Amino acid sequence: MNRDELINNLFNLQDLKYKEFHSKLILDNNLIGVRTFELKKIAKYIAQNDYKEFIKCNKHEFYEENVIHGLILGYLKLDFLSLKPYIDEFLKYINNWAVCDLTVSNLKIFKNNNFKKIGFKEVKKYINNPNPWINRFGYVLILTYYINDDYIDKIFKLCENYKDYYYVKMAIAWLISICYIKYKEKTIIFLKNNKLDNWTYNKTIQKIIESNRVSNSDKDILRKMKK
Repeated sequence: MNRDELINNLFNLQDLKYKEFHSKLILDNNLIGVRTFELKKIAKYIAQNDYKEFIKCNKHEFYEENVIHGLILGYLKLDFLSLKPYIDEFLKYINNWAVCDLTVSNLKIFKNNNFKKIGFKEVKKYINNPNPWINRFGYVLILTYYINDDYIDKIFKLCENYKDYYYVKMAIAWLISICYIKYKEKTIIFLKNNKLDNWTYNKTIQKIIESNRVSNSDKDILRKMKK
């Protein structure tokens, strides 16, 4: 499948109602309107065939091309060191939260204990990158794969310095809300002594309160903690 065939195929899969709905969420004008499950099928097919040619010829003109590229990374049967250059090359094409988060959700290699430590070193580099979309990529990787006993204290430290950018701060709030569900006491201590700006702090509290996994009594306490 060359690029022209791929784009034709994507337009054949176009769902105009989905396009109208999704374009409002991701604020991307270059949207064909193909549902994610279709993009996953295409990405899996390409990953099992000539993915190098796809990456070489990808013009990143449409949102769907970026999503497919990101999803492919999760389907490649490579070890972490072999996959890393492909991830690093792709990061510059992330231009909205959906491309970021869909890519992360498919990067199951970060679950692999053999690569977890080296993966975390890369995550810290992403968080320190000047590109805020790459920062979000790092934080979403953490909330998806690293909230456990080995990393929880390191996570809080990484949440103390972040870019003043809406989608980064939303990722921080989302991340800490998940930390609360899994490590309530540690998260409460962090919130009481945090270096978050007021907006991010209050958004974090809001995210926790919105969770169905938090008791009503705990939600009442959290409401009183708002700034």
